[in-house]
Parts: sequence; C-alpha cells; structure tokens
Amino acid sequence: MKPPVRHRSRGLGFNITPMIDITFLLVIFFLVASHWSRQEIDVELNLPTAQSGREPIDDQTPRVTVNVLADGATMLGGQHVERDELAARLRVENAKHDGGLEVRLRADRDTPFAHIEPVLKTCADAGITNANFSVTREPL
Repeated sequence: MKPPVRHRSRGLGFNITPMIDITFLLVIFFLVASHWSRQEIDVELNLPTAQSGREPIDDQTPRVTVNVLADGATMLGGQHVERDELAARLRVENAKHDGGLEVRLRADRDTPFAHIEPVLKTCADAGITNANFSVTREPL
C-alpha cells in the first residue's frame, strides 16, 4: 500500500499581532504626551496685555512653561514647585538640550515683579538665555 502524499501548501505567514501591539502603545504614548503638554498652559491666568510682540513659532525648540500665580506660587509642568526644585529641574532640562532650552514664562497680570524676578534669576543661574513672556494682544 502506498502512503498518502501530503502536499504542503503552506505559504509564508506573517504575524501582525506584535505590530498591532506597538501601534496601540504609540497611540497611548502620544495621547499621554499631549495631555502633559496641555497641562502646562491649562492654568487659568489673567495674562498681561501688550501692544507689540510676536506669535509663538511651532518649531522644534525644546521649551518648558513656568507659571507664576498672582500669590507668587510657581508651577512647572502643572505642578507646584519651590524655587530650589525649579532651579534643579531647569538645570537638568537645559543640560539635556545642550543649553538650547527655551523657558516660556506665564505670569498673572496682578503678580508683582518681586515674584517674577527670582524666576528670571533662576533661569539665568541655570544657564538659560532664552526666556519669553506670554501675553495677550491689546484689543484694537
């Protein structure tokens, strides 16, 4: 008796499960990252007005946003920080980006300059030379 001949017609298979897993991880990462970046500017502040200025450019410059509330409290990344912690974190971030870090300062219009000056000094001590103020345009 002759044994049956089995034709192996199996082609090459491609398992896409790992690719789907990676795709879902990337989606979750970008959702979380966009949430964190929105937290920096979600603090309700009554920004000062200005007659002149420039619109922010959406370039690839690394930046952090420091919020100074009317009572002098300082926030970085949506969290309250003390001055010494702010200095340490700014030094670390500036070192990560080879001294090219930009600090965007958002301060309430009722904040006295006595609360803003130490933040600017902290930026200078951390080696940051690019600090900008967020303002609103004066109505025409």
